[in-house]
Amino acid sequence: MTHDHDLVLRPTEAQISAALNPPPGRIGGDLVVETLAGLGATTVFGLPGQHALGMFDALRRSDLRYIGLRVENNAGFAADAYGRITGEAAPLFLSTGPGALTSLAALQEAAAASAPVLAISSQIPTAGLGGGRHGYLHELPDQSASFRGVVKSVHTVRAQSQIPSAIEAAWKSALTAPHGPVWVEIPQDVLLAPTPIPVVTGGDAFPEELPPRPELTALAADLLSNAARPAIIAGGGVVRADASRKLRQLAEALQAPVVTTPGGKGAFPWTHPLSLQSWIEDRHTTDFLEEADVLLVVGSGLGELSSNYHTFKPRGRVVQIEADLGKLESNHPALGIHADARLALQALLETVSPREDTQAPERVREVLARVSDRIATQELTLEQELLASIRRALPSEALSFWDMTILAYWAWSAFDAKGPNRMHSAQGAGGLGYGFPAALGAAVADPSVPVLAVSGDGGALYSVAELATARQYDLNVTWLIVDDGGYGILREYMTDAFGEATATATELTRPDYVALAESFGVPGVRTSPSALADDLSKALASPGPSVVVLPALLRMFAPTHLDG
Repeated sequence: MTHDHDLVLRPTEAQISAALNPPPGRIGGDLVVETLAGLGATTVFGLPGQHALGMFDALRRSDLRYIGLRVENNAGFAADAYGRITGEAAPLFLSTGPGALTSLAALQEAAAASAPVLAISSQIPTAGLGGGRHGYLHELPDQSASFRGVVKSVHTVRAQSQIPSAIEAAWKSALTAPHGPVWVEIPQDVLLAPTPIPVVTGGDAFPEELPPRPELTALAADLLSNAARPAIIAGGGVVRADASRKLRQLAEALQAPVVTTPGGKGAFPWTHPLSLQSWIEDRHTTDFLEEADVLLVVGSGLGELSSNYHTFKPRGRVVQIEADLGKLESNHPALGIHADARLALQALLETVSPREDTQAPERVREVLARVSDRIATQELTLEQELLASIRRALPSEALSFWDMTILAYWAWSAFDAKGPNRMHSAQGAGGLGYGFPAALGAAVADPSVPVLAVSGDGGALYSVAELATARQYDLNVTWLIVDDGGYGILREYMTDAFGEATATATELTRPDYVALAESFGVPGVRTSPSALADDLSKALASPGPSVVVLPALLRMFAPTHLDG
């Protein structure tokens, strides 16, 4: 009797020939790039370092495209964006110790946003592993320990024969829901030594699926079908799972209003009659959601930014669909369904009974009107006009990447992304410097559309070196820098909390960004609020990188989580 698990794939004639006749000059690094190519990778991000040179030497003998950035953290942000846009695991080559550690903030953002990044780092020579004090350059007692609390999985290689399987396991881990960054480390001597191992010609690139338990979706469907006032919160898990169409179908079947979290931007059409847009950081929206008798939360853990800073207290039954097991019921009791959003929404679509509720769109309009009236009393016309100008200038199919800056905080609530997977920010981990290098990674992923990066002057200084990368690869990225002479949001937070800001901490000496961009061979222009839409449109329509600098002092709308 033959069992399915006894079957193995027979090698093709080409694979047999490659195994018997490997090209000369191959080393351990070749096994890395061959495995990546066999899994379907086409592009590698990174920064070379002494211990990692075996991988970079092997790139010369492969068809993989290499995109080199100037700082490891920025290379990580670029890989993060590439993974978000393509849905592929984005390889990131790093060197031991300082190089590897410099990527940690980017990997934290990838973990928080469920972006698939495959970080492959060198290690000190094999003889130094094990925590001894050998004095190797870049030595850490346990390098992987620095990453274990950040990434999904850690894979340490000690011999060349382990390389293909370790990278394949890491690839599957990165792409299994919830997506995320993974870590592979390979000693320097393993990467440099000649290899007798045949050419790696293929790999199993298919991650495991995460379907919902049927008894749970059956109960959830019954609750939703019989709800009087259902509502939906859509998070980043909907975008990562490419489940926006199924979300819309379910919302329309249930006549359930939908609000998207900052990470879920674009998951539901902005102007749909059931769209509460993204005003989740608003008491009017929070009150509406609290009144739902059944609240469906898809792809969100209802963390700080998605719960109006933990002031949201649902009074009805909560159904939570979440691929990250640790997030199920982590903030609110719920019917927790551990599943990929796409598969769970499909199961609900097949089992819910459609509802009739002609008043739902009117209730949505009333909430949005109250939100609009609240903002209108705060004299924030400049901020709203700037967002409107950006939206007019940005083609609907374009991608945008937003740093941690006041205009981005506005965009989380008030910007129409025009579709799923088109607007991204660093709201997952909240680190500075994300916008521009991430936009570069997105431009590599999809050169057919313009890409916009939005930064404040404080965040811009984290990644200004990547103007060289933008020019070197001629990437179609327009970088909007809002220059207010400091860390604007921190200035505002300190003033609100203490009456004034510590100027030596929040105020910045900054360069002439236009002249700086031009010194890299990147066109730059200084704009004004009235000229912003035209200047951005021209920059976005021009091939290659460009910089638009907007001197402006912006304010945030008043928070509602502090009321009372």
